[in-house]
Amino acid sequence: MVKVQILTTPGCAGCALVEKILDKYKIKYQVIDVTKNQKILEKYPILSAPGVVIDNKLEFTGVPSEKKLIEKIKSR
Repeated sequence: MVKVQILTTPGCAGCALVEKILDKYKIKYQVIDVTKNQKILEKYPILSAPGVVIDNKLEFTGVPSEKKLIEKIKSR
């Protein structure tokens, strides 16, 4: 099973969009608020939210296209 994490900040509209895409495809994910978890920023230094981590690798920063996001997840 693919492990997907969304690195978010409060009120992030792009983060909500990524969640909506994943929900559409019924892909389970974990949401991590980087303002409350500084250690995650040490591991995945993102400059803008969202960050999308797939199987412990930062794959996207910012909002990826639906096609690219789903292709990346399904290729695992």
